[in-house]
Amino acid sequence: MTRTPPASPPSSWILSESYAGLMAQARGLAEAASLTPESRLLAPRAPWRFVTARLWPAPLAAVGDTLAGPLPEIVIGCGGVGAVIGAALRRRHGVRAVQIQHPRLDPRRFDVILAASHDDLTGPNVIVTRTALHGVTQARLAAEAAIWRPRLAHLPRPLVAVLVGGSNGRFRLGTLEAEALGVRLAALAADGAGIAVTPSRRTSRAAQMALALALARPRAAGAAYLWDGGGENPYFGLLALADVIVATEDSVSMMSEAAATAAPLLITRLPGHSRRIRDFSAGLIASGRARDFTGRLEVWPTAPIDDTEAAAAELRRRLGY
Repeated sequence: MTRTPPASPPSSWILSESYAGLMAQARGLAEAASLTPESRLLAPRAPWRFVTARLWPAPLAAVGDTLAGPLPEIVIGCGGVGAVIGAALRRRHGVRAVQIQHPRLDPRRFDVILAASHDDLTGPNVIVTRTALHGVTQARLAAEAAIWRPRLAHLPRPLVAVLVGGSNGRFRLGTLEAEALGVRLAALAADGAGIAVTPSRRTSRAAQMALALALARPRAAGAAYLWDGGGENPYFGLLALADVIVATEDSVSMMSEAAATAAPLLITRLPGHSRRIRDFSAGLIASGRARDFTGRLEVWPTAPIDDTEAAAAELRRRLGY
């Protein structure tokens, strides 16, 4: 592997496994930092896919041809595997390594680390943000609102946008949890609210069916919209148009993106536990930015929480471009 010559802006890669939340953070940072990176999705070969990345004896060999071609000046890693590969590229080839999230490695192995406050990491090369990084900008919300406003005009106001995640090893969102959420949402629709639901790639088919059945109840059906996965994803349109946002607690990225809007955020609790995620949601609630979703429609004055632009500006200052 050879280095590409210096360019302006610097050439860059995103290093991440194929998880929507990780990729959204890395792309959001790159866009805000005026970078146009290639995405190199990391899929470790056997037997290394069964071994924690921190224990790999030869990290670059573990991901095979993923790193083929001229190397960039900057790599942006996100998640544990991205951290291991970014640190290895920096050590062997002198690439400047930026890491999103706590790397679970010695922080000195990176040029810059961007960690949310719930990651509990500080240091001279650490930029701390209140939420996860993301690509929710006011310009994007305005553009998406223009697209989706006529498409969702049939729904009553206030409009409740519902961001649904899925089971992830820490929290469970199965049929029972989806049905319980759907029943609560149907009750809001019956009381006059509009409901617009977007599942994620982690939402199981069974959970989607449970939500659909609950929202098909006679008093809710005309006031509810559930994206079926076909055509354009309404996710950013819902963020833009929502009067209130309901998000499941399994995803820090979803809660962070919701918090970057002006809409009040209601968090749906799920069976399971993650100290880091619970600390994050507790911080949103303590700041007044979010509340627990108890089945009631709650509206209160809120302001967006968005540190992505400021973090990107600080990243550019530290990297000197």
